[in-house]
Amino acid sequence: MHHPWRTIGILAFTQIVSWGSLYYAFSIVAPSIGQALGMRPELVYGAFSWSLLVAGLVATPTGILLDRCGGCWVMAAGSLVCGAGLIWLSRANGALSYFGAWTVLGVAMSLTLYEAAFATINRKFHQNSRQAISTLTLFAGFASTVFWPLTLKLSAVIGWREMYLWFGAAQLLLCLPMHLMLGRDRPVAHALSEAPEHSHTLEEALRHPAFWKLAMAFSANMFIFSALSVHLIPLLRDLGHTAALAVLMSTLIGPMQVAGRIGERTFARNAAPQTVGKFTFAALPAAVLVLLLFGADAWSVAAFCILYGLSNGILTIVRGTIPQAMFGRKNYGAISGAMAGPSLLAKAAGPLVAAAILRAYPRPAMLLVILLGMSVISLAFYLGALKNRGKETTQFSPSGELAIDGRTEDQAGR
Repeated sequence: MHHPWRTIGILAFTQIVSWGSLYYAFSIVAPSIGQALGMRPELVYGAFSWSLLVAGLVATPTGILLDRCGGCWVMAAGSLVCGAGLIWLSRANGALSYFGAWTVLGVAMSLTLYEAAFATINRKFHQNSRQAISTLTLFAGFASTVFWPLTLKLSAVIGWREMYLWFGAAQLLLCLPMHLMLGRDRPVAHALSEAPEHSHTLEEALRHPAFWKLAMAFSANMFIFSALSVHLIPLLRDLGHTAALAVLMSTLIGPMQVAGRIGERTFARNAAPQTVGKFTFAALPAAVLVLLLFGADAWSVAAFCILYGLSNGILTIVRGTIPQAMFGRKNYGAISGAMAGPSLLAKAAGPLVAAAILRAYPRPAMLLVILLGMSVISLAFYLGALKNRGKETTQFSPSGELAIDGRTEDQAGR
């Protein structure tokens, strides 16, 4: 029997542990890793960027596996791979073994993080998958809150090697059995018989202009978010703010991400994912514009962090729900995986490209102008994808009815 809260509870726990050990811990211990292995920062951070590239490359095959095998087995395999990669990382003794460990961890990212969890939810919840995704992201949003202080404490007491060894053990001893507890999914064909709809195949989605416009919109957004996640505090200092103020204002982003997800879960729960996405994609250029025009003022930094956090928080939900709304449920894993691939590549490139821009143009204005342009392009791509409707485009109303040219099948027949 399917127990919704048990499924969400399992995935919330494993997402916190996986995001914390694979993503958030690294930013704390990267300098210590470089010192221990005698590696330049470019190599230390380059291996992490390489893992994101690997995750992007295997995202589509992972999605296909999720559609065929279900989240229980795929995510359990992901915990096994993740545990092995983290243990390997804890024993890395040079650049070759270090990059090898992050290659394995890149595969683990694709098998265990949000895309895999969203595909699992889609197969288990069907009509209520949007609410389940929203709830999951609300809980999983505390991964940084838990793992930043935990990593800081553990790395100081036992060192980064033993810390990663324990994180690997947690994947094998906790996340692996919990993923197996997810159990079998309801057959998709049975679910579709309850709410008939047309679902695109992966090949049909790849031939559709809306797919590529959405992929480009998400990729541009991810590029901006990843670039700012690394360079925001130095950028704010270059705008004339003190380090204390820059850090204080940046702490607004996390709570605003959670606030955005709560708002989507409550006030926007009956709105179509496409409508929620319009706010998400429009908020980012507004945030960057405020910082570009009034960046020397403290209020503008606060406004930026609020809009930026809201946009980033809700974007995670939109990324999980829009492929289903646009292309149907049956092949959600493959389609969302293919759509996530370019975003992961952009996520890997963001910090590196931003660093190159700052080296060429040390003043922050040029980077902000470029990011503003990309955010506007991202919004344009998203709106363009929504306009790609017609007889060749099938979309769905929030109730799951087939919609053609924005009308439900019932309305179209009148």
